[in-house]
Formats: sequence, C-alpha cells, structure tokens
Amino acid sequence: MSAHQYQGSWQAFEVQVKRDVRVPARDGIGLATDIYFPALHNGLAPGSFPVLVERTPYDKDATRFVLHARFFARHGYVVLVQDVRGRGNSAGEWYPFAREAPDGYDTIEWAAAQPWGNGKVGTMGTSYMAAVQSAAATLNPPHLKAMFVTEGPSDYYSCSMRQNGALEQRFLIYAFHMAVTSKEARANPALRAALLEARNNLGWWLGKLPLKKGASPLRLLPSYEQWALDLQIHGNYDEYWQQRGYAIHEYYAEHADVPTFYCGAWYDSYARATAENFTALTKLKKSPQKLLMGPWTHGVMMDQEYSGDVTFGPDAVDHYNGLRLRWFDYWLKDFDTGIMDEPPVNIFVMGGGSGKKTFDVLGLAGRLHHGGHWRAEPEWPLARARSTPYYLHENGVLSPEMPRTPFSCTTYRFDPRDPVPTVGGCISVGFEFMPPGGFDQRTRTGAFAQKDSLPLAARQDVLVFATPPLERDLEVTGPITVTLWASSSARDTDFTAKLIDVCPPSADYPEGYALNLSDSIIRARYRNSWTTPALLTPGEVSPFTLTLYPTSNLFVRGHQIRLDISSSNFPRFDVNPNTGGALGEPGGMVGAENTIYHDAAHPSHIVFPVVEG
Repeated sequence: MSAHQYQGSWQAFEVQVKRDVRVPARDGIGLATDIYFPALHNGLAPGSFPVLVERTPYDKDATRFVLHARFFARHGYVVLVQDVRGRGNSAGEWYPFAREAPDGYDTIEWAAAQPWGNGKVGTMGTSYMAAVQSAAATLNPPHLKAMFVTEGPSDYYSCSMRQNGALEQRFLIYAFHMAVTSKEARANPALRAALLEARNNLGWWLGKLPLKKGASPLRLLPSYEQWALDLQIHGNYDEYWQQRGYAIHEYYAEHADVPTFYCGAWYDSYARATAENFTALTKLKKSPQKLLMGPWTHGVMMDQEYSGDVTFGPDAVDHYNGLRLRWFDYWLKDFDTGIMDEPPVNIFVMGGGSGKKTFDVLGLAGRLHHGGHWRAEPEWPLARARSTPYYLHENGVLSPEMPRTPFSCTTYRFDPRDPVPTVGGCISVGFEFMPPGGFDQRTRTGAFAQKDSLPLAARQDVLVFATPPLERDLEVTGPITVTLWASSSARDTDFTAKLIDVCPPSADYPEGYALNLSDSIIRARYRNSWTTPALLTPGEVSPFTLTLYPTSNLFVRGHQIRLDISSSNFPRFDVNPNTGGALGEPGGMVGAENTIYHDAAHPSHIVFPVVEG
C-alpha cells in the first residue's frame, strides 16, 4: 500500500472485552487485565492480531483508557489495559516503579504467546504508563516490536523526582493523591475518609514538610509512606536511584532495539528526559527512533492549543491517536503509512505571535497569544545550532560580551521561611498548588504560598539579568545550561535559574509580560558530584552548573531575554534549610547570604543553542 493511499487501518471491527483476566507475573502475582478484541457482529474476529499493551496505576476502567483501547481494537489490534501490581484489581503491593520492569516483560511475553496474538507486541502510554514501557524495555522482551513513549523518564534522580539534588515535591503530593484511590482505601470507607481529608488539606501538609514517619495519614498505607520518606532521605545518587525502574539511562545498552516514538512537550516535567532518551538510543540502536516536542503541558496529548496562561494557536493541536495509529500500523502491520518518510524530529518553535490577549467564545480566559509553528529536523540537538554564551553583568545586564570588570558581584538574602513561590513551569502533579505551563512571572493573591500580586522580580531574593530589547529575532532551540560562580554564608544552599521571554508593554499588558520558558535548580552540596556530596566553605567562591529543560522559542524583535537567579521555587522544589544537615529530616532553618559573581575572573553565564535564519 503506498503512502498516498493510506488512510489508517479501517475501523472495520466492533469491540468485545474480557475483563480482569489474570496475567501471571514470574512470582505468581496475578495482574488484572482488560483485553479488548476486534470483533464482528457474531463474535470475535477470526485470526490473530498484533497486540498493544498499556499498563497503569490509575484504574484500567477509567474513560481515557477505555476510549484509547476501543479506538485501536476497532482498527484491528488486541489491546491489553492492565492495573499494575498493587493497584486497581491487581494483587500485590504497590511501591511506585519498583517492579514494573519484570511485570511489564512478563505481560508482553504472555500476550505474544496467546492464540489471538500474532507475536508482534507494541507498548503505549503517557507518564507512569511511559515509565513502565521503558522499564520493561531495559529487559529486552523478545516479542516487543515497537513503542510509543509519551512524556516518560530517563533518570528519576537528575530530572524528575529529584533535580540536581533538590526534591520535586510534586511526588509527595502524588503519594497523597494515589493513597485515596488505593485498593486499601476502596475497601475501607473509614480509611478512605481519612486519606481524602488529608488530600483535601494538602496545603497544610506542604507547609509542614519534610514528612515525619508515622505523623501523616500516609502511615495508614505503609508502602506509600515509605516511598514518600525514601524520596526525601535519598539525596545521593545511590543504589536506590539506580534500580531499573528509576534509572532507564543506566540500562540503555540493554534496552530493546525496537522502533520507538518519543513524544514530549516543552512545558512537561519530562521534557528533558524525553529528549535524552531519543538522543541516547538513536546513537546506540539500529532501529529508528523519532522525537516530537510540542508546546503543551503534561498529559495534554496534543489536543490543547494553550499551556497555562499562553496560547500558541490552532496549529499546536494534532490528532494523538491518529499519530499513534500511523506508527503502529507501519511497524506492526507493515502498512506504508508514510511516517518513516518524514524526518526523525518534529518540534514546535514557540513565539512569533501577536502578543495580544485572546479570549474564548464566551469572552473568558484571556491568554497571551505567543504563537509558533511546527518544523521538521534531521536530528536532536540541532547540529546547526550555535552554542552562544550570554554573560551576567553588574546592573542586571545580560549580554554576549564577556565581563571585563576585575570584581563584581550581587548579594541577596535567602530566607527559607519565605521561599520564592512557583509560578508555572514544567509540572506534572499538584496542579491545584502550582498550575503548569507559561505564565506572567508575577504572583496572584489567593494562590498557594502567594501573598500579593507583584512581579517575582520585585522580590529582593530574585536577581534579574536581561538583554536590551532585541534588534532582530533570535531563535533558541535545544538544551540550555547555566554556569554560576557563587558563594554563600551557609554550609549548604540552593541556586535556581529561570529563562524568560519578556514581551514589551502593550494595550493588553500595560506592564509587559514575562513568560517563563525553562528553569532548573541545584543543591550546593551536589555541585561536584551526585554520589559524594560536599558542603560549602562559607564565603568560598565555587562554580555551579545547572542543566535547564530544553526549549524552542523565537525571541522576536523588541522582546528581551531575561535570566532570573534565586535560591528557591516552592512548592515545586523542597526548600533548603541552609543548615547543611541531613536531607529530608525535620530540623531548623537559617537564612543565607548568597552571592552571584559576574566579573572577568568569575564569568557567570547562560549558554543558548542559537539557530540562525
């Protein structure tokens, strides 16, 4: 079948479902699985079919899983939707990600051996459902033939549960959310009521972190509590983080060599991981890998043209299941869908919009029109991107000119009791406390941990470095790093960096609009090593390297490029108490005098991948 004739494998089938089939794991645990079969009006369709597997901790009967499963079954696939170990109707105990590699392997191989399967198995899913795919693939199941991994991890230590040593607190929020829907809570109304009350008052718990063992309702679910405590106390990159379900990158060499489509988003918490998986496995494997990066937030899956308070226009929307069908039809059905005639990388370059406020059909939900467009590329990172440093200077200037002054620095006081509040960004859980996506970088009265409606730049503990208004358009596409020369009065502290596109004042935005694009954090004790922390010598100047999330943005003429430096971003990250004590354990807090240097001997800077033309 030629590419121009392909219109998708026909929706020729009805669907029949067998529910709660027990798929045996190697230790005898039964994994509850709903199986969706292509059917005819008088029964199951004859013959064997390729199989698609999606494994989830979020209840396999949820509408989103049912809709996807029915879609693919109608197109001639047998679809398995499975509750992971310890969740839903599956047996066993749930400890997130820990058993997903062998359980996924066993499910794939069980499906391939069934008479209704033709031996070709593909996997799909987003977030946790992406993580379990990659975990299973590190065991190289013989019958795994294709994957579609949407917004999944590469390394939970460096760019997910933790980031350069700091804890992403969305996972503590996640533990409370998941506890309410646990098997135990569903079976015990009193337990569920207690956990539901805790979830509804999560803001209180966020104000009491770190969690103390036995002092929160999570104690009623010991494995859930233990996971939350483990995330807090395992600050070093140790064996805990190196287990197969947590560190996909440690097992790239063993990873299945199968065609894989990596689908991600610039405002997703797995943006960096998605790009890293694609880049590493493209180099290591013979099978083709593809990458798509859109302007969405976590879990949107292409059906939304906005992220947070910013809209990118209707071109940002695509048909998610249509894309996945083209991928699986090509690799599991041998249909020429045309998908392999396209370049391996497709990115959405944000920016270039009108800058005006847009409204929905009811005249509500005004958002900044940032705009953007899709562009195909032959590789990632882009070979033609030119690494261009922009240096921090005194008086808040950001410039490609090297600093020449013999000594220059800026000092601010970081008070851990008054952290900089989170305003947008790459977030996947806890949206009620920190909405994800792009936002004007100012606080909002009534939002969590926000006391006023002032710009973050007005805080004394946020240092702002910005270019003059640009004289011509400048595109930044790719990974971004920041190097800070800094010192502290404390034995340990944090440094944060945030890249911002500053839109000039307009009728819709009289004060302008400071749009966040990418950010990161580093815990000082891990400045040299993830495995061997070293506390600071107060007052001693040291270099700190922060890897920001990748992005693709067109800074248009008249805009400014801004870099904000601080020491906190709460509640997205845990707040460093500055004491140098053990991580994740209750204790005191002290203020820190933190200093950023920007002189000839200490040229703090950000490196942009600049794309000409």
